[in-house]
This record gives sequence, structure tokens and C-alpha cells, in this order.
Amino acid sequence: MTLEELKREIVDKNVCQNLAESATQLVMGEGNPGADIVFIGEAPGKKEDERGLPFVGASGRFLDEMLNAAGMDRGDVYITNIVKYRPPNNRDPSREEKAEFWPYLMRQIEIISPRVVVTLGRHSGMCFIPDLVISRDHGKGRNVKFHENEFLVIPLYHPAAALYNGSMRQVLIDDFLHAAKLARL
Repeated sequence: MTLEELKREIVDKNVCQNLAESATQLVMGEGNPGADIVFIGEAPGKKEDERGLPFVGASGRFLDEMLNAAGMDRGDVYITNIVKYRPPNNRDPSREEKAEFWPYLMRQIEIISPRVVVTLGRHSGMCFIPDLVISRDHGKGRNVKFHENEFLVIPLYHPAAALYNGSMRQVLIDDFLHAAKLARL
């Protein structure tokens, strides 16, 4: 199966119909379908919903800056979200919405077959590491097994954290550079 076939399946099966009806479009993901690193946020925001691409607003610009600092760009990695439709008014996706998209996210990861999954923010991190405490666990990798696949999950603060709290900026950059280094080992 390809990522494009998976995208069509999500639309054809009308996954998360309530969100699909309020969103402009499905935001599947962007980047290298054979990437060693996959970045996973929570859900598309307004700009992402408009453009059909993940992390294209202010948080995305900071993500691009971190990629550049690590000697990478979007073409080297794959970027997606747990939930593929924008929740109304940028609210957090519900537990049920995340659960409905989870099997599709796992299939997306299986198709890409990355060495490292970097979660961006507490919400996406907790989907992979249920006992996650982001202030304690950020930047620390854990091996996660799903079916026959095992991959390293590295939870990071969401890039928006640095936009709202400037003191988080260097923490995020340092964690990001560490995650990039682990992915290259």
C-alpha cells in the first residue's frame, strides 16, 4: 500500500466524519515517504487546513528552522499529525477522534518505516507513551513496539511552546538536535 492509497481509503471510509465535514480538506502529511524520521503533531490548524500541508503556520516556520539547524529540510523527513482533519476552532482533538485515526497513523508509519518517530507536543507523545510527562521526558527516546514493528519514539515539546515562551526555544532546539543525531546512528 502507498501513502496515496491510504489517503484515499481515509476519505472513502469517511473516517472521523464530524471533523471531515467541518474541515476544508484532509491533511495527510508531507515529505519523504522513505524518511528515517517522522514528525507527528496533534492535528492540523487553520493554515494547515487551508493549504493541505502540516506545520505551515508559525509553528511550522520554527520547525523548519530546527530542521535547518540539524542540516535537514522537509524533503529529508516526513511530517504528519495524529488527526488528519482540523478540529473546529483549533480545539484539541478528542480521545475518540485520536482513536479513530490511530490505525491509519500506524499504517502510515508502517509504510514509511522510519527509524525514529519524533512526537511534537504532549498530546501526540502520550499516544505513543501513555505515561509521558513532557517536562520530564522531553528529548528522551523510548523504544515502542507496534505489531512486528519497533521504532524509537522521542517526545519533544510542540514548536508552539517556543512561540509562547521564549525560554523554551533553546530547550527545543537542543532536544531536536539530539533527536536528529539519534536518527542518524
